[in-house]
Amino acid sequence: MNLGVTATWWIRILRIAFAALGTAALVYQVMVRWGDADFSLGNFFGYFTVLSNIAAAIVLLVGGLFAPTSPGWEWFRGAVTTCMVITGIVYALLLSDVDVDVTYSWVNDVLHRIIPLVILVDWVVVRARRLPPRSWLTWLAIPLVYGVYTLIRGPFVDWYPYPFIDPREQGYVSMTISLIVVFVGMAFMSFGVYWAGTFGRTREPAGD
Repeated sequence: MNLGVTATWWIRILRIAFAALGTAALVYQVMVRWGDADFSLGNFFGYFTVLSNIAAAIVLLVGGLFAPTSPGWEWFRGAVTTCMVITGIVYALLLSDVDVDVTYSWVNDVLHRIIPLVILVDWVVVRARRLPPRSWLTWLAIPLVYGVYTLIRGPFVDWYPYPFIDPREQGYVSMTISLIVVFVGMAFMSFGVYWAGTFGRTREPAGD
């Protein structure tokens, strides 16, 4: 028995609406900071939150307009859902009192709370039908690559997006321990997303 539903017309409209909301929050943040001496587009796009929300807007918009169900698309959709769950949970647990370069509270709420919740609910309601096995392990490559990129870029620009990935004050040993703990948590989140999107599904042939 497949406990999920198909992407009905009202789900597709909601997807487009929330894609517009997420895009508006990102664009507004750039507009209000543009011209500030301490604002950098490179740093703005260096936030995992920003990259994840851009991907989420794409998933919601494409899902609203076309509602694809190919295995490749469902893998990508699951990967983005995982990234957004990581965004929401890590922010709530570790970053709610940290300056993450979000100027207005409504932008912060949209990027760190509303869109992560929306895309998770969408994933649970419209479940994956032909998701490749062990996808949750491959989804972890995204935050891993992001972390490596951030650590390589950081010394060149003297900037790190989040305290737990900043070795300047805590040192590399303490940072490495923090990152291991965070990554283990991400692994649980990734598996949770996979389970939520596939539990109770009816398997369909990958060639259909």
